[in-house]
Amino acid sequence: MKEFELEPGEHVVKEVRKHWFLFLSGLLPFAIIAVIPFALPKLLMLAPPLAPYASLFDYNTPLMRAALGVWLLISWTGAWNAFTRYFLNVWVLTSKRIVSIKQRGYFSREVSSLFLTRVQDVTTDVVGVLPSLIGFGTIKVQSASEEVEFIMVGIPRPEQMRDLILRYVSLEPKTTGI
Repeated sequence: MKEFELEPGEHVVKEVRKHWFLFLSGLLPFAIIAVIPFALPKLLMLAPPLAPYASLFDYNTPLMRAALGVWLLISWTGAWNAFTRYFLNVWVLTSKRIVSIKQRGYFSREVSSLFLTRVQDVTTDVVGVLPSLIGFGTIKVQSASEEVEFIMVGIPRPEQMRDLILRYVSLEPKTTGI
């Protein structure tokens, strides 16, 4: 599926997704949720007043096996949703524009583009110890009109991406609005 058409003479310079660390940190809650039914009986056995409740988690009965299946299906669906959003949310820098593709839901997608001739300012923002060590941050691209601003959150090596955008902005001839 083609999200946008390239103009004649336009080529894709770089495609960027969120940093892999943000993807894995988004999957972590679903991994914890999937492990809960297996860990909870063992944790209940460690607390003597709650030990009798551990026998409720007998997955040999059909009802508990079905409940476990539903539980794991829900956690798998949430993890798949996180993967889908990570994979389908992409920012594309072409030789003439910046394209933002945002997957809002399974059947909802937003595609926006900003021509490089309209770019006024590119700002990077890396806040915190972990983003500084791992190397991810936010890029804000301000256009000539005040209300249009592209924000790319969680970009790996934002300084390199900013420099690449500015390099292509300087190559594009500015048009005047006369």
